Amino acid sequence: MDVYLPIANLSVNGLIIVGLGALTGVLSGMFGVGGGFLTTPLMIFYGIPPTVAAASAASQVTGASVSGAFAHSRRGGVDYQIGGVMVAGGIVGTGIGAVLFNILAQLGQIDTVINILYVLLLGSIGALMARESIQTLRSERSGIPLPARKRRHHPLVAHLPMRWRFYRSGLYISPLAPLLLGVLTGILTMLMGIGGGFVLVPAMLYILGMSANVVVGTSLFQILFVTMATTMMHALTTKSVDIVLASLLLIGSVTGAQIGAQFAQKLSPVKLRLLLAVIVILVALRMSVGLGFRPENIYTVAPL
Repeated sequence: MDVYLPIANLSVNGLIIVGLGALTGVLSGMFGVGGGFLTTPLMIFYGIPPTVAAASAASQVTGASVSGAFAHSRRGGVDYQIGGVMVAGGIVGTGIGAVLFNILAQLGQIDTVINILYVLLLGSIGALMARESIQTLRSERSGIPLPARKRRHHPLVAHLPMRWRFYRSGLYISPLAPLLLGVLTGILTMLMGIGGGFVLVPAMLYILGMSANVVVGTSLFQILFVTMATTMMHALTTKSVDIVLASLLLIGSVTGAQIGAQFAQKLSPVKLRLLLAVIVILVALRMSVGLGFRPENIYTVAPL
């Protein structure tokens, strides 16, 4: 079933794109993270230009985040105060990312930068996740528990001025910390098409020191609005959002997420985390190898 993608300017097999969306949906349902960080690399592997893949993945993440954000909101798992601060930072970061995106596109380096960012980000996060999972598994087998982590924010956060009290998260910190975290997430979302959840959730836990019961919901709340802003920014500035591509991905991801949620109930959280780490590292390795090969077709996406 061939489908023409007007922005990418190529024909693809629509069933394969739906399948890619379903695969990332399964992973999202299994691991509780957005599929954007895997959607973009998989589309690049299939032959979609990196700029179109990143911009279209952001719109798919928006749709995938809606149901999750509402579900966590109903059970009181969203800190709207700190989430609002991060959304404000994310929108600012989206603007900064748009400027960087256009500069790199004019220099003809945006595709390379997207690939390098994915290799660095996925490789480092995958290695940290694998290390933590292996340590936990060894601890379970030996019967010697790992030392308990104290839930507290990073020392750098403690020195920031103008402290606010975030009651739902149980924090008394400067709003500059979540604001800057939101800015960083906005920039990454604009450049890479990721939701940012796999970066945002660990940062909220270990840097801001947020309570675990509101981290995922607040992350989805922030991702929802920042990916909306990213999609609008791409549509207005880079004009790289392919609505046909995003729609096919969304059809697959909605179905895949339900299947992934069922798998998640049958595996332990530690083994799931280790499996996710292995997948992330393999994708990073594949992208690093791809950086060293000359593509068969040389292409670029530039404004007319």
